[in-house]
Amino acid sequence: MIAKVIVDIPTMQTNRSFDYLIPESLNNIIQIGVRVEVPFGRRKIQGFVDEIVEDTTFDGDLKPISNVIDIEPVLNTEMLKLSKWIADKTYSFRISSLQTMLPSVMRAKYHQIAVALDESTKKDNLFQNGQVEISSNLSKDELLRVKRYKSNGQVDIIYSVENQAKKKTISVIKNSKSTDELIEIKKGMTRKKSQLKVIDYFIEHIDSVISINELTKLLNVTRTVVTATIKNGIFEQKELEQYRTPKNFFNEKVNKTYSLTEEQNKAVNQITNSIDNKKNDIFLIEGVTGSGKTEVYLNSIQNALEKGKTALMLVPEISLTPQMVERVSQRFQDKVAVLHSGLSKGERYDEWRRIERNEAQVVVGARSAVFAPLENLGVIIIDEEHESSYKQEENPRYHARDVAIWRGEYNKCPIVLGSATPSLESRARAQKNVYKLIKMKHRVNNNQLPPVEIVDMRDAKNASESGDLSVKLISALNETLQNGNQAVLLLNKRGYSSFLLCRECGYVFKCPNCDVSLTVHKDKNILKCHYCGFESSIPKYCANCNSERLRSHGTGTQKVQEQLNKLFPETGVLRMDVDTTSKKGSHSKILNEFANKKAQILLGTQMIAKGLDFPDVTLVGVINADTTLAISDFRASEKTFQLLTQVSGRAGRADKSGQVIVQTYNPEHYAIRLAAKHDYEEFYRHEMFIRHRSDYSPFYYSTLITITHQYENQSLKKAYEIKKYFSDKLDENVIILGPTPAIISRLKNRYYYQITLKYKNKLQVHKMLTALLNETQKDISEGFRISIDNEPQ
Repeated sequence: MIAKVIVDIPTMQTNRSFDYLIPESLNNIIQIGVRVEVPFGRRKIQGFVDEIVEDTTFDGDLKPISNVIDIEPVLNTEMLKLSKWIADKTYSFRISSLQTMLPSVMRAKYHQIAVALDESTKKDNLFQNGQVEISSNLSKDELLRVKRYKSNGQVDIIYSVENQAKKKTISVIKNSKSTDELIEIKKGMTRKKSQLKVIDYFIEHIDSVISINELTKLLNVTRTVVTATIKNGIFEQKELEQYRTPKNFFNEKVNKTYSLTEEQNKAVNQITNSIDNKKNDIFLIEGVTGSGKTEVYLNSIQNALEKGKTALMLVPEISLTPQMVERVSQRFQDKVAVLHSGLSKGERYDEWRRIERNEAQVVVGARSAVFAPLENLGVIIIDEEHESSYKQEENPRYHARDVAIWRGEYNKCPIVLGSATPSLESRARAQKNVYKLIKMKHRVNNNQLPPVEIVDMRDAKNASESGDLSVKLISALNETLQNGNQAVLLLNKRGYSSFLLCRECGYVFKCPNCDVSLTVHKDKNILKCHYCGFESSIPKYCANCNSERLRSHGTGTQKVQEQLNKLFPETGVLRMDVDTTSKKGSHSKILNEFANKKAQILLGTQMIAKGLDFPDVTLVGVINADTTLAISDFRASEKTFQLLTQVSGRAGRADKSGQVIVQTYNPEHYAIRLAAKHDYEEFYRHEMFIRHRSDYSPFYYSTLITITHQYENQSLKKAYEIKKYFSDKLDENVIILGPTPAIISRLKNRYYYQITLKYKNKLQVHKMLTALLNETQKDISEGFRISIDNEPQ
């Protein structure tokens, strides 16, 4: 038999399957979807078995598969078909799609090994056991020695593939003797008191299997004592597989049960009807913040499980995961598996295996959890469906919503998209009845949405000596704290301030590798580039004029935290941004502290705007509503409206009423004005009118082509060649914008130019883009990188 294998080389030339003979010894092991080790040229690499056939069109002699990595398939038929669809839709390589579906530890690690062929070479200290791995650990002299041996024919270079996925095991002690046998053994061991403790334990617990570590603690004996009973043949030692369980979830003390409102019941009934009838309906729940969308999700999952099906639930960011996981785990206990980037590689691998072995029926996770290997899917839920974090920014550039819809079609199950502020694309599809719209207009407790007050920061009387906080916001904070309540403050930047400026000559400290200013991080006393990671200590003198008059400008979370600590010295302030949540479990820790009222103020970036539910939060303050308005993006108004609506919804969610204060320099802007009224429908009408006039999504499809090179003139020249390629072949209805420099034109010492295509004929442009991908492969060797991003965010 012949295996068609997708090999682990992401280039256009290898973007197809290669035929390999299946050796007789592996005939009964190799199946579609397993990983194999195959010879490719002089190397050995990993590949995925895509098909098994009886014949080949290849003329020469086929090479046999060297080894098989898996006993059972790691990818089922659904995932193999999905990988083809993703590769085609995102203009990426099939191998990239396949690897995206698996935990990172299941990607192969390659070793290049030099094997000594004669006795004189073996005597060289460099060669341990006659071989040495060629790696960065070798010095330049050692590498030259290996190269010399190779050219003299004294060594051979071999390649090996290592499977990085390792199972965690624990050592356990097990008894297989009867009580009478143990009593007999005990009689002959009167002097060994510590070992007698171990025997006594198993006389009382005859069938017990206990870890050696646990037993030593229980009996207060050393490990040597326990292993001595094993060496003497009294007991046996076994290695048992143990899952690495993700911890640090948000802990809500009370397991609440809810009776559904009329709106919730109506939504659940529609979704359940779809699950029962195996209908691939796409529901869009447009529900105000606090309307109980989560409870609709949980009831829908419950109904799917009762029918013997599985369920998948996506949340946009890891910061939302702890609370959501807690809610789902309380309902479904150990049926739940979690997949997100906050897990260690081992934890992620173990959770993936639990799902793959059908030990978990419900999966909650961020974007990549859409590839969870669930069989027999009954429902797929995407919470906060409007979030741009559902789009992968690197190859393959998939959108989790599109993948979920594909999986829904394949499994004949409904998709539930939920948001208080649906994306315009989803809402437009609902208007055309492509999606089924479910509106939830009321909060569960029938509380009114909190009143929003706009503070015009252009007005001098609103300014404050406390830097970024207006008199109105400070007064509201005072009142909130005096009443024993809590406040959430949103600031859309991290760090201490935006940039460091010389007040003498106006020089701004910039990154040497990127076209951006360096951000001040006062706690670490550094200037940092958030794009390439460049760091330097904060200077005392201007690099341009040597002046000492340096001042930081702009606002960051650290700076506002400092201001709050001065204003409210007795009050605890928690900060939640990328810097404070970089450690594992830090999201949950901060949220736990806030839930347990160890702090009264939670200050954070966008990650605090969505999904958080604290009954004592009565004040939400937005320190700078204009940040997202200022970005060069046709979705800027939509993102601003969504962010303000979401963060406003954090106030007054329980019995206490809430208030929201929004500080802005653009109080008349429709996105800010309508967010203050919680008026999504009016915003949708207004924004759709603007999008229609300017030929943007959802009226046009769009694709972004990015060209990058280390020399600017080369990058620009190639961009014009690509524009001509499109201008010559596409019809006049396709709008071609550019080439223009990217928003940040230099990153990591490479220059970026971009071309945007806007079009209505999807098929014609798709063919052209696929051809472009093929034709530009040769340019990679000349230092170019050309990427195609379908529907960029």
